[in-house]
Amino acid sequence: MKIVASPHSVIDRKKTADYFKEIHTLVQQHGVEKVVVGLPLNMKGVDSPQTLKVRDFITQLENQLGIDVIPVDERLSTKAARGILLQKGVKSIHQKESIDQIAAAVILQEYLDSN
Repeated sequence: MKIVASPHSVIDRKKTADYFKEIHTLVQQHGVEKVVVGLPLNMKGVDSPQTLKVRDFITQLENQLGIDVIPVDERLSTKAARGILLQKGVKSIHQKESIDQIAAAVILQEYLDSN
């Protein structure tokens, strides 16, 4: 199976009041069986304060969705996303939403490739 991850959308927690509901809606609409979440480990592979927040988010998300939420090391995913955008000739690599979408696809692809 040659599965290739592609970006879907970005749900910004700062702009979306009920982001758990938004995620739940997407999960239901698309028949999602697992959710992959980027885990922000530091460069040594150790938990940081942000990692602990994401681990808490993962627990909350699992409780809300009732399906597995898989943490995947997201180190260097933003750098990879910027490189992909540059290769595609996208001039403004500082567009956060585009970078976030591509980085999410990179993280998902890493998960798919490892399983």
